[in-house]
Amino acid sequence: MPGLWRCAGYRARMQTNTPSRNTIRLTRRGRFALATLGAVVAGTAVAVPLLIMDGDEEKRPTALIVPEGWRASQVYAAIDKTLDLPAGTTKKSLAKADLKLPNEAEGNPEGYLFPATYPLQEKPTPQKLLARMVEAADKKFNGAPIAAGAQRNAMNVYQAVTVASIVQAEAATRADMGKVARVIFNRLERGMPLQMDSTVSYALNRSTPGTTKADTEVDSPYNSYRRMGLPPTPIDNPGEEAVRAAISPTPGDWLYFVTVKPGDTRFTADYAEHERNVAESHAQRKTAQATAEK
Repeated sequence: MPGLWRCAGYRARMQTNTPSRNTIRLTRRGRFALATLGAVVAGTAVAVPLLIMDGDEEKRPTALIVPEGWRASQVYAAIDKTLDLPAGTTKKSLAKADLKLPNEAEGNPEGYLFPATYPLQEKPTPQKLLARMVEAADKKFNGAPIAAGAQRNAMNVYQAVTVASIVQAEAATRADMGKVARVIFNRLERGMPLQMDSTVSYALNRSTPGTTKADTEVDSPYNSYRRMGLPPTPIDNPGEEAVRAAISPTPGDWLYFVTVKPGDTRFTADYAEHERNVAESHAQRKTAQATAEK
């Protein structure tokens, strides 16, 4: 079990060093991830390629499935494994992939490797697969509904995808995505720091949930405990539901949220109530640990 589990606003800390590419300021998430109770951050799952196999003796994969919330590094590893290439081959191919990414991405496809099923056409290559993923993202993200929704929330599309990536990582269920997005925007309006464990995990290239005090001191533009505003890029590749939540947040005044147990995520605007919820989540975790040790 990782050291100290955190939730939104639990250690609110104001900072002034906003990344230069961000024109809006973001807030902190509050989902309290409980590994012992099975709540796992989707964007940090271990990269295992999901394949559709044909029925011949060689069992060659016929398609690659990219799940919602996978990081780019997971997608690269899956492509390498699927195409039986040396580890690192797909990442190295980025330089010659000629991906049609937004200018803000500066060549980094994180957020734009759209989750979907990709049939393996004749002579598949990393460049072709990556290009198809980015093309799919471009069609989804640059249509009128997403672009208009982003503008309605004073964002460009790239920022909306970045918000969606955080929603994807933080929401315990699809039903919670709109509420998580609303917490983000409510905190933005108040100039509160993000303080999202998911961004810290991304900074540390870590797949396990949980954030210690030492973790929150890491020097990284993705450390939303020390930096104000959005991270410089998305932190995973969000699905359509997360993007919709990012442009159409659920109405509410929430500033904090914490998952007390699976299926029980509590949102509130009252910090004292949030602290009580946090205390209950700690108690739930201790009970689960004690039960597991019997």
